[in-house]
Amino acid sequence: MNDDPLVLFMPSGKRGRFRRGTTVLDAARQLGVYVESVCGGRATCGRCQIEVQEGHFAKHKISSSPAHISPLGAKEARYAEKRVLPPGRRLSCSATIEGDLVVDVPQDAVINAQVVRKDADTRVIERHPAVHLCYVEVEEPDMHKPLGDLDRLKAALQRDWSFGRIEVDAHLLPQVQAILRKGNWAVTAALHQDSDDDIARLIALWPGLKNEAYGLACDIGSTTIAMHLVSLLSGRVVASAGASNPQIRFGEDLMSRVSYVMMNPDGREGMTRAVREEISKLVQKVAEDGGIARTDILDTVFVANPIMHHLFLGIDPTELGGAPFALAVSEAVSIRADDLKLNLNPGARTYLLPCIAGHVGADAAAVTLSEGPHRQDEMMLIVDVGTNAEIVLGNKSRVVAASSPTGPAFEGAEISSGQRAAPGAIERVRIDRETLTPRFRVIGSELWSDEPGFLASLGQTGVTGICGSGIIEVIAEMYLAGIISEDGVVNGMLAGESPRIVPEGRTFSYVLSETEPRITVTQNDVRAIQLAKAALYAGIKLLMEKQDVETVDTIRFAGAFGSFIDPQYAMVLGLIPDCDLTRVSAVGNAAGTGARMALLNRGHRREIEQTVRRIEKIETALEPKFQEHFVNAMALPNKVDPFLKLAGQVHLPPRSRSDTAANETGHARPRRRSREERAARRKHQ
Repeated sequence: MNDDPLVLFMPSGKRGRFRRGTTVLDAARQLGVYVESVCGGRATCGRCQIEVQEGHFAKHKISSSPAHISPLGAKEARYAEKRVLPPGRRLSCSATIEGDLVVDVPQDAVINAQVVRKDADTRVIERHPAVHLCYVEVEEPDMHKPLGDLDRLKAALQRDWSFGRIEVDAHLLPQVQAILRKGNWAVTAALHQDSDDDIARLIALWPGLKNEAYGLACDIGSTTIAMHLVSLLSGRVVASAGASNPQIRFGEDLMSRVSYVMMNPDGREGMTRAVREEISKLVQKVAEDGGIARTDILDTVFVANPIMHHLFLGIDPTELGGAPFALAVSEAVSIRADDLKLNLNPGARTYLLPCIAGHVGADAAAVTLSEGPHRQDEMMLIVDVGTNAEIVLGNKSRVVAASSPTGPAFEGAEISSGQRAAPGAIERVRIDRETLTPRFRVIGSELWSDEPGFLASLGQTGVTGICGSGIIEVIAEMYLAGIISEDGVVNGMLAGESPRIVPEGRTFSYVLSETEPRITVTQNDVRAIQLAKAALYAGIKLLMEKQDVETVDTIRFAGAFGSFIDPQYAMVLGLIPDCDLTRVSAVGNAAGTGARMALLNRGHRREIEQTVRRIEKIETALEPKFQEHFVNAMALPNKVDPFLKLAGQVHLPPRSRSDTAANETGHARPRRRSREERAARRKHQ
C-alpha cells in the first residue's frame, strides 16, 4: 500500500501522491499544474500562493486539513511581515506536504490564461528556400547498364536540375526502389541545400508529382511560443498558433529557470521536455488547421533568447547565469529535426539563427533581420521589452547591441495588482487632470469604464488587475496629472483634494479601480517601474554614446508586449529616447517575421550570419557610465535629457531644479498646478 500523501489540485482536478516534505510548488510542477513563481522558489515574490481546503471530500475520497501541511515557516513569516499574505493563504514554494491535501490555486493567482498574440504579418518574402521539390523521370533498369536505381535517380536530378554531388539520407535507402516502381519511374524528390557550397541531400521522395511542401517558423519566447506553418512553394502562411511557454511553471523569468536547473539535477531535462512537448502540440495544431500531415513538413526555423535556445537544444544554460555569460554555441545551428524529436518528415531539417551574445539571442538576430537597421542610412533603435530587454541600434555603417536587466515589472510581476495580458486586465488608462478620476479599458471589452454597460460587458471575469501596457499608461498619466513628481513620489498633499489618493503606511497610493478586487498603484509600484525603465533607458544611452549620436531617427518596438505599448506614454515615462512620435512604431512579432524570412530564403540566413558577426556587443554591467545614466533615467521622463520633441506634442509638467519639497515624513510635494494651468493643459491636449 502506498503511504505517500495524496494531493488534489483544484480547480484543475489534477492529483498525485508525493513524499512527505515535498513542497506544494514542486508537486504542482510535477503534475503540470500552473502555479506562478517569479522568484524561483525563494519566497520573495508571493506569486505562488495557495489555499488548503478543510474537510472530507467524498467525491475524491480524500480528507484534507491545514494540519496536513507544514506550519508557517521563517520565509513565509518574513514575507507576511514585509508584504501581505491573506488569512488562509500559504506560499507553495515553502509549505511542504505532510498529509492528504486538497489545494486550491486561487483564481487571482492564475495569470497564465494570457492573450497569446500569434498572427503573422503580411510581408511578401522573396523565395529561395533551402528545400527544393524536384520532379524527375528516371530511366528504367537496363541489363546492359548495370547502374543502381538510386544512382539513376541521382543522375536524373543532376541532369534535369543541375545539382552537383548528391548524398542521400539513410532512412530513404530501403524505400527508393519501391517508390520508383510505384511512381512508374516518375518521382518527386526533396533536396536540402542550405548554400551553393553545400552538398545537396536527398531528404524525401514520393511517387509521381507532389506539388506542395511546408516549413515551420517558430519563436520560442520565455513567456509565449508563436508558430507559423508556411508553404515553401508559395510563401503563404497556411496556419498560425500560439501557446504559453510551459516552462513558466519552473520560473517566471529567465534567471529563475537557470536557478531551477542549478538546484534540481533533472531540471534541464524537465524544461527541455516541457518546451519540446508544447512545440509538438503546436505542430499538430497548425498541421490540422492547415489540412496537412506532419510528414509534409520538411524544414523548420527556430529563434529564441539564449536560455530558451539552449534549453530547446538540450544544453545546460547554467553558464549563462553569471559572468562572463558564455554561450555553448553562438553561431547558427543546422541539424535534423529528428534530433529534437519534433516528429515531422524523417528527413526534415532544423535551422536556428545565431545568437548575438550571452543575453542577446537568436530572437534579437531575427528582429534585426526583419527590421534591417544594417540596411538603413538612418539611425534605427530596436527595443524588445521583456524581463531582459534586448536593444539594437545602428545603420548600414555600424550596429551595436546590448541587453538590459529590466526585470519582470513590465509583465505584471513586482506590481501589487499586476498580471499578464489576460481577460480582465486593465490595458489602457486616462486620468482627468481636474478631478484626478480615472477611466480605463480592460482586455475583453471595447468599452471604457465610464461608458454604460462596461461592467456587464466584462461578464464573470470582472476587473482582475493591470497588465504591462496599463502599468506604463497609469504611471505616465499620474505624472501628467501631477499625482506623482518628476522623481516618482506620490503627492500625499492631494489626499485632501481627491479620494483617489489614499495613505498607505508612510507613503500614498492611487486608487485606480474601486470594485473588487480593489486595484491601487502604490509607491512601491511606481518605484518598480522606475527601476525597470531606468535600466532600459541607461542601456539605450550607452549604445547612443557608442554610436556618437544624441538622437535616433526611428524607433521600433518588437515583441507581443511592444505591440500594445502606446509610444507617447512610453516616451512620457522615459522608457525610450526623445524622437518624433510619428517615427515610433510597433512591429509585432518581428522575431517571427525574421524566422519566416530565414525559412523562405536561404540568402537571409547568410545575411544574418554575416550581420551578427559585425554587431558589436556592449556589456552594460562593465560600462562605467551605466550607473550615471541609470540615476538620471529614474526621473520622469529624465533628469537631464530635455525631450523637446515630446514637449512639442504633449504638455509636460514644468521642471524645477529640485522638483520636490520634502515634508517631515519624507513625502515629496510636487507643485500643484493652478486651475487655470490645468484648464490650459487640457485644451493643449
